[in-house]
Amino acid sequence: MRFRQKKDKENNETMQHGARLVSFVEPKNVISEQIRTVRTNIEFASAIGDRMQVIMITSPEMADGKSTISANLAVSWAQDGKKVIIIDADLRRSTLHTTFNLIASRGLTNYLVQKLPVKNYIQSTFVENLSVLVAGPTPPNPAELLNSKKMEDLINGLRNQFDIIILDVPPIMAVTDAQVLLSDVDGVVLVNTLGKTLKANLKRTIEILKLGDARIFGSVSRMKKSKHDAGYGYGYGYGYGYGYSQDENASARK
Repeated sequence: MRFRQKKDKENNETMQHGARLVSFVEPKNVISEQIRTVRTNIEFASAIGDRMQVIMITSPEMADGKSTISANLAVSWAQDGKKVIIIDADLRRSTLHTTFNLIASRGLTNYLVQKLPVKNYIQSTFVENLSVLVAGPTPPNPAELLNSKKMEDLINGLRNQFDIIILDVPPIMAVTDAQVLLSDVDGVVLVNTLGKTLKANLKRTIEILKLGDARIFGSVSRMKKSKHDAGYGYGYGYGYGYGYSQDENASARK
């Protein structure tokens, strides 16, 4: 019970106050350097020639830090000179409007149910080269909206306008929203927290992504430093750190 309360508190704090933009506020911070390393490794993972433009950031469970990774990766790419848009496709528990101090009532759900062009809903940010499409009002049918032809057309249209498109989506184990978007993205980055994310949930998440023919660019493991330090460290890799066999890790990489 205490663990669940701690997880809910952390998740609610992110929703209320937004993700911490370390990459922007403290570019020389060690975490900012780790985020840049994650960015570089994602680019390296796609260096074999496959397209890497639309990237889904998700996690097995709530409060794994996916929104923090999404926002900071977007900032990092923008700082590198890329034209970036981040889409808050977590229509149930949106955070990006708070993180970037944007209008919450004008976003993705408005676009999907109305007839105005998407440029009416995309908002610029205080970060040069970075735009955001916030979630908008919470709809009664998130998965249905995300699975619509209009959502597919939106992503394809944005490919012509931005170098990098990041989708912050709900946790895989929570709802089906992320799964319906798998065919629209070029790859997935999976975020987990060492010592918190359940091994069974992480393994099941990888299985679901593989069933959806998703390309897993890799995983980002969030490692809390100590009970006396509120900061986090981030590492990137394919091993997932949960004792999978070599064959299972090789399968996850494909």
